[in-house]
Amino acid sequence: MSTNKRIAILATNGFEQSELMDPREKLKKAGFTVDVVSPESGSIKGWKGKDWGESVDVDVALSGARAQDYDALVLPGGVINPDQLRVNKAALDFVRSFDADNKPIAAICHAPWLLAETGIAKGRDLTSWPSVRTDLENAGGRWQDKDVVVDGNLITSRKPDDIPAFTQAVIDSLA
Repeated sequence: MSTNKRIAILATNGFEQSELMDPREKLKKAGFTVDVVSPESGSIKGWKGKDWGESVDVDVALSGARAQDYDALVLPGGVINPDQLRVNKAALDFVRSFDADNKPIAAICHAPWLLAETGIAKGRDLTSWPSVRTDLENAGGRWQDKDVVVDGNLITSRKPDDIPAFTQAVIDSLA
C-alpha cells in the first residue's frame, strides 16, 4: 500500500519501547510517513522492562510541529513518557489540535493520561493500562477492558500485547 498520509508519534524520554517501535515499524510498512515528534532534540530513550532501552531519533521538534501537517497522532505509553508530556503545555496543545480537527488520536497503556489532561476523555469510551482507569473515569470517560476501543477519532489500547489490534485500528482509521 502506498500512501502520502503522515502520522506523528508524540513521545519523550521514558516511552515504552515496544509501544513506539512496533507501531512505527508496522505503520511504515503500511506505507505511511511516520515522524517522531518530541519536546527533546536529537534522540529520546525508551524504557524496556525494568531499565532504559534503545534511543530513537527525533524527526520533528514539538516546537515546530503542526497538527495540520499530519493525518493522525500516536501516543505511546510507559509511565514516564506520558507523565512528562501531560505537564507540557505544547504537548497538550498539540494533542488538542488533532481532536479539534477530528483526526485520529491513538493512545496506548498510560498515554490516555493525555486524553484525561486535555479534556478529550470526557464522555468517550476508552481503555488504558488498568491503573489509569480511575483517572479516565474521573475525567468523564467510560473505561472498558478490551484490546482496542474506538470512539470516533479516539483509538485506545491497554498494553503491549494489544499492539497488533491497536496498530490495525490506526491503519483502518486512515483507510
